[in-house]
Amino acid sequence: MRYIRYAFLAVLAVVLVSIAMANRAPVTLQLLPEGLAEFTGLHLQITLPLFIIVFGGIVAGLIIGFVWEWLREYKHRREASVKTKEAKRLEREVIRLKGERDEQKDEVLALLDEAR
Repeated sequence: MRYIRYAFLAVLAVVLVSIAMANRAPVTLQLLPEGLAEFTGLHLQITLPLFIIVFGGIVAGLIIGFVWEWLREYKHRREASVKTKEAKRLEREVIRLKGERDEQKDEVLALLDEAR
């Protein structure tokens, strides 16, 4: 299984490098369209190779997706936390009640009841 993973990563690296080599032409990335940039006075632009913009878009999409899923799953994590705390509380209560029940019994009989 490890070799399959290494082979997949090697193929992925070759594909990414070939995409990067094929898309080295510089591209100007502007923050706003020309009309809106003139209206607001924000003429922010940067010139980068196309592959950096493409890979940056992929990374930004992944990060946005991960954050979105993390926020969406909050209620499930919260519910699991509440259930875990409740289970621990109930376990402590069972141990306490068994101790109260076994106070009057002989120690050997109490140990036998715990083993069941």
